[in-house]
Amino acid sequence: MTLLFDANATTGGEPLGNLPDWNLDDLYTAEDAPELTRDLTWLEAECAAYAGDYEGKLAGLSANDMLTAITRNEKIDEIAGRIMSFAGLRYYQQTTNGDRAKFMSDMQDKITTFTTPLVFFSLEFNRIDDAVYEGWMAASADLARYRPALDRLRAMKPYQLSDELEKYLHDTSVVGASAWNKLFDETVAGLTFDIDGEELGIEATLNLLTDPDRSRREAGARAVADVFGRNIRTFARVHNTLAKEKEIDDRWRGLPTPQAGRHLANHVEPEVVEALRNAVVAAYPRLSHRYYKLKAKWLGLDKLQVWDRNAPLPMEETRTIGWTEARKTVMDAYAGFDPEMARIAEPFFDKGWIDAGVKPGKAPGAFAHPTVTTVHPYVMLNYLGKPRDVMTLAHELGHGVHQVLAAGQGEMLSSTPLTLAETASVFGEMLTFRAMLEGAKDDAQRKVMLAGKVEDMINTVVRQIAFYDFECKLHAARREGELTPDTIDALWMSVQAESLGPVFEFMEGYEHFWAYIPHFVHSPFYVYAYAFGDGLVNALYAAYVDQPEGFQEKYFDMLKAGGSKHHKELLAPFGLDASDPAFWDKGLSMIEGFIDELEAMEG
Repeated sequence: MTLLFDANATTGGEPLGNLPDWNLDDLYTAEDAPELTRDLTWLEAECAAYAGDYEGKLAGLSANDMLTAITRNEKIDEIAGRIMSFAGLRYYQQTTNGDRAKFMSDMQDKITTFTTPLVFFSLEFNRIDDAVYEGWMAASADLARYRPALDRLRAMKPYQLSDELEKYLHDTSVVGASAWNKLFDETVAGLTFDIDGEELGIEATLNLLTDPDRSRREAGARAVADVFGRNIRTFARVHNTLAKEKEIDDRWRGLPTPQAGRHLANHVEPEVVEALRNAVVAAYPRLSHRYYKLKAKWLGLDKLQVWDRNAPLPMEETRTIGWTEARKTVMDAYAGFDPEMARIAEPFFDKGWIDAGVKPGKAPGAFAHPTVTTVHPYVMLNYLGKPRDVMTLAHELGHGVHQVLAAGQGEMLSSTPLTLAETASVFGEMLTFRAMLEGAKDDAQRKVMLAGKVEDMINTVVRQIAFYDFECKLHAARREGELTPDTIDALWMSVQAESLGPVFEFMEGYEHFWAYIPHFVHSPFYVYAYAFGDGLVNALYAAYVDQPEGFQEKYFDMLKAGGSKHHKELLAPFGLDASDPAFWDKGLSMIEGFIDELEAMEG
């Protein structure tokens, strides 16, 4: 599930047109739907039967018997995933609805209880001798198809605990990280911010940071600082607890670094991530520092305040883009690349697969959730008609297209590692941006569009790597002891000043802005995947421009592969290699080129 929480929502209005709502009937029609009751009953029985059939017996299975075990496991994942997708999507529509929150918790508890007997599988599978494993792979092509996922499972072999401990951790997960995640979500959703006597939620308040009126932007920033400042102990407690829980888990497992688990899950080598991180940090002066200096000039300011970072440019037209126009813009860009891409995206608009409007209690930001391979993805937006909202639609629809194409791999192989999960989304954005840029009516409009794209890329690359550095520092510091709110604040400010550059001044209270970033809570070290995806797509798009002939077919093949191939294998047809440090400089040079063009426009 991809979450983009970068400040784009307030209340909807007439100019937006008819914004679509989800129709979740393709999952289940209601909490008490007979199909849901049937699936829960089946899941409980099948999990127990599965353990009875296979526990303690895996090493002695034939290749065909192991294939049956794998396909049964996939079916269990599918049914459990379908139930949790339904519960989760309803909850995200109204996070403040007590009945929906209870339903999701109840489903989570049931599924955790039902699946506890299955914990043996990965533990026992990883104890199987390599010779037996290789024998299976040689004996059955159908089983060997699952090898990429099974290899990833066996990569955790050195870090697994005893069967009893793993079952204990599985059982207690509902009162561990997931409980703290829920506390974070409910606390953030319940916060209110006073803006000149008007009470706003988090999404509407963050949206003020993009308001054309500087005093409104300042009011929004100060309200965020004030409210999070008053609640900072709660957020510090959430981060302290989750970081400590992770440290304990990592220590028991023998994982060498706090980031190691994420790298293993992403199927990416630590040195590749380090090369990305180092390339971006080295480029701060050439990217963010240089761009924000330009922006200060456009805004007529010697210094930028934090509420100017996402300010619209003075020459920007402030018009609302209705839903119909947003749909046409994105769909035309997709069809311009390949009609097949638009065909795959069409049902999202026509069949209730998008929930677009801003509503009280709805989760902030945007995501595309793949649900399960036998249904289809759902996209959530908080659409307000800003140009950035059109880009968010293009982004999340890209995820949706990717998820539809990868579904053919089945439950075990469809899920793409986070490092590659952003490929289609960022590529979809780039296609939409290039199409809009070509349609610019004059240099002034072109300048605004280029500047907007540079800002988005800085938010995706520079900001996310700064986030990654903050997390690295936070987890390292937590290993030395409890962190006070002041300590966490100081860690946050150390990366903000470095990444944004000398043109910024930081208001009192900005040190608390780490508190509302959900990735730190839900998915530690997730954030570098955004920078990875942006850099990868920039290099991919350059390859498309250089050699458009036959590119579409290779591109669709890459998306269809899902999680069945390593990044080296996926990028090889395009002549690209993410393990080459120069690869990242190629991606960053596209951003640099846009800034060059903006500087040239200044004369």
